[in-house]
Amino acid sequence: MTTRYHHGNLRTALVDAAVEVASEKGPDGLAVRDLARRVGVSHNAAYRHFSDRDALVEEVAQRGMQGLLAAMHARLDAVTETDPVERARCRLQELGKGYVDYALAEPGLFRVVFTAYPEPPSAAPSGSDPDDPGAAPDPYQLLGAALDDLVDVGFLHPDARPDAEMTCWSVVHGFAVLTTEGPLRAVPAPERDAALDRVLATIDRSYGATTAPRRPRDEPAMATDGPTRGASG
Repeated sequence: MTTRYHHGNLRTALVDAAVEVASEKGPDGLAVRDLARRVGVSHNAAYRHFSDRDALVEEVAQRGMQGLLAAMHARLDAVTETDPVERARCRLQELGKGYVDYALAEPGLFRVVFTAYPEPPSAAPSGSDPDDPGAAPDPYQLLGAALDDLVDVGFLHPDARPDAEMTCWSVVHGFAVLTTEGPLRAVPAPERDAALDRVLATIDRSYGATTAPRRPRDEPAMATDGPTRGASG
């Protein structure tokens, strides 16, 4: 598709065209000169808005990050659980599904975000509201807020909270890459979705188990009449 520029904001037209190209070809398709031709202006005019390719890629990456965050919020908005523990557990899993949703829907932009995003994300401050997009400027902070919720409701032990973002992000991002450009990309959608459910359930069980009372290494496990507190079923 060729976007012709007629009047108005050339910078926005260039970014819109770059997003289209990135959706089709990923970051390798982004070049200021090519985009200038695509919108019908001289490359000199384009370079007045973007001094180099990196500046353009950064804009596209920010658009992609906004789309990723929107996909994760869409999943959160669909959560109907009212029990505090179950709601917090469900929200963490839905964040993972939203992340993969976006990777599958926009693999080109997803690649731009994670090969060109200029700064590493930082964890959200404790107590931030995961329902407020303004309190979570990137998905990593949204994940951090969801993990804080798991601690608040007693499902995730505080000792297991440090760096939990890295664990969750690594697992879900790895799944997303495997299913968009790796050996799992040909797996039928129902099988892929079932596999993602199992991956997310594994994280859930792991974090639930950390809330169980700890015993010395050499102390044998005691039989119980019911499930351990915090362990998922």
